[in-house]
Amino acid sequence: MSFEDQQVIPAIRDMKQLERFLRSPYQYGVLLECYLGHLKGIARAAQEHDKKLIFHVDLISGLKHDEHAVDFLCQEIKPAGIISTRLNVILKAKQKGVYAIQRVFLLDSQALEKSFAVINKGKPDYIELLPGVVPHLIKEVKKKTNTPVLAGGLIRAEHEIKKALEAGAAAVTTSNEELWKKK
Repeated sequence: MSFEDQQVIPAIRDMKQLERFLRSPYQYGVLLECYLGHLKGIARAAQEHDKKLIFHVDLISGLKHDEHAVDFLCQEIKPAGIISTRLNVILKAKQKGVYAIQRVFLLDSQALEKSFAVINKGKPDYIELLPGVVPHLIKEVKKKTNTPVLAGGLIRAEHEIKKALEAGAAAVTTSNEELWKKK
């Protein structure tokens, strides 16, 4: 499973960024924040531009963050994937056959250990680590889980993308449009 060798995955926060993503050379993008009422229009626009969107379920206003939300999204919106911090959402996304991406916040050692337990239960297709600027943890998580890692959060410069990729990240997610340069 890959994102067509796309090393940078634009993370879209608003409609203006969505418009710029739709005009970009990228095939995959992550929709971070939106309203339930906008989903069908967003999906239609993505399809018209031959783009594949991954929806961060936890950040869709008006949609409960559970397995029923995944059912709805997969039936009505047909995303390429789902991102969530919630195990039940990841399990449902896997069942539906879309990319299941477990978002993990690197707060401290205890949070990391708890995340390993959730990852082992959910067996996501990818793990998105935030912040993504800690290369040694990218290596550790990838090695310990045998799961591809996406690095996201606080990535502000091209050298940080390079370090994340060198550490073994499959790709980097970023809302920083200056970093949306085709790699």
